[in-house]
Amino acid sequence: RLNFAEHLLRRRDDGTAIVAWNEHGAQQRLSFADLAAQVAATAAALQAAGVGVGDRVVGYLPNLPQAVVAMLATASLGATWSSCSPDFGTKGVLDRFGQIAPTVLIAADGYWYAGKQIDCLDRLREIVSSLPSLAAVWVVPYVSAAPALSSVPGAVAFTDVLAQYASHHEPTFVRLPFDHPLYIMY
Repeated sequence: RLNFAEHLLRRRDDGTAIVAWNEHGAQQRLSFADLAAQVAATAAALQAAGVGVGDRVVGYLPNLPQAVVAMLATASLGATWSSCSPDFGTKGVLDRFGQIAPTVLIAADGYWYAGKQIDCLDRLREIVSSLPSLAAVWVVPYVSAAPALSSVPGAVAFTDVLAQYASHHEPTFVRLPFDHPLYIMY
């Protein structure tokens, strides 16, 4: 029995775990300690949303540190992670996520492509409305510091979720058989 996330999070020091750059050159760094703390907070929030072994958590995210955090938090609980790039249209996302009845959706408010800001909130509203299994929707403020989430049913800023569960510093790990599903990849 093992837990994938437990092995990836065995370091808890100030060494650099993730370095992320975007099109504008903005950089974000997470230490191993910061990564573990964010995973712990996210896992606690996922548990509070009802996520457990065998449930599905999905991401509609670009390559962001929050995607790694969400995947590791999902794996730490024994749930299964799946994701789609935010450049997928609504139909493509629903074709995938509609098959697996996710409990939580973590999405970006938008992304950057070729110097243009692409807003995802309209698509996200339609996606959320079409996934009745969702217990929570968390939005990563990526292109806007304060995205207008009122148009997306039940959406909460991911930064608020992390702040609410910030007292959780140590992730818990559910150890599962080696063949327990980790990802659903399309």
